Amino acid sequence: VQLVESGGGLVQTGGSLRISCASSGAVWEDYAIGWWRQAPGKEREGVACIDHGDGSTYYAEAVKGRFTVSSDKAKGTIYLQMDSVKLEDTAVYYCAAVPVQRTWVCLSHAHGMDYWGKGTSVTVSA
Repeated sequence: VQLVESGGGLVQTGGSLRISCASSGAVWEDYAIGWWRQAPGKEREGVACIDHGDGSTYYAEAVKGRFTVSSDKAKGTIYLQMDSVKLEDTAVYYCAAVPVQRTWVCLSHAHGMDYWGKGTSVTVSA
């Protein structure tokens, strides 16, 4: 499974940004895709997850109501729409894949994710 993130950049507080994760090399319905982020000096944390087996989505409390995860099977791409961004959303954002049988790790156990992209940087300015 190959994952490539894109779309990061600079955004002002309160603004919006959409980042993307292009996936290949796997049966679409067999995997859940999680968005994770890591801010300088902090541990990597799960942000959002989409289970391509049943379409369920999951969010961390810190982003619930502001971020939306979606995907387009025809394009093989998973998106993270980030609205009402805050300074604390500044981080490198990664997408990661795990078989749907282990979707339970998708937001909670970074070491449980099987495949990772290299990340895209998001900076929120005041």
